Amino acid sequence: MWRITLAPTAWAVHFVVSYGATAFYCAKLAQTGLPITALRLGLGAFSLVVLGFIAWIGWRSFRQWDVRRTGDFLNASGHAEDRHQFLGHAAFLLSIISFIGVVFVSMPFVVLSSCL
Repeated sequence: MWRITLAPTAWAVHFVVSYGATAFYCAKLAQTGLPITALRLGLGAFSLVVLGFIAWIGWRSFRQWDVRRTGDFLNASGHAEDRHQFLGHAAFLLSIISFIGVVFVSMPFVVLSSCL
């Protein structure tokens, strides 16, 4: 059950940390002369770590879905194994959405050149 919430939570944490760090830099550290490159590199590394974590969760969820072994894309029965595979399917789809979300949240850091 935890697996279904991990990828969206990682996306949300990435969003808050990324924009929070940028706001803190622009409000407090930009006047000190610290180059914005340090912020960009730090957020880029953080984004790669989060993307790796989401990809790992997606892989684990895909294995839980077990579509390769069963060949069954739908889990119409109400058996415990069907529910288990459905949660894997849902977590896999949420991982894909979260991965795309982290990529889109990270895109402004690629072109960020100043706080103005």
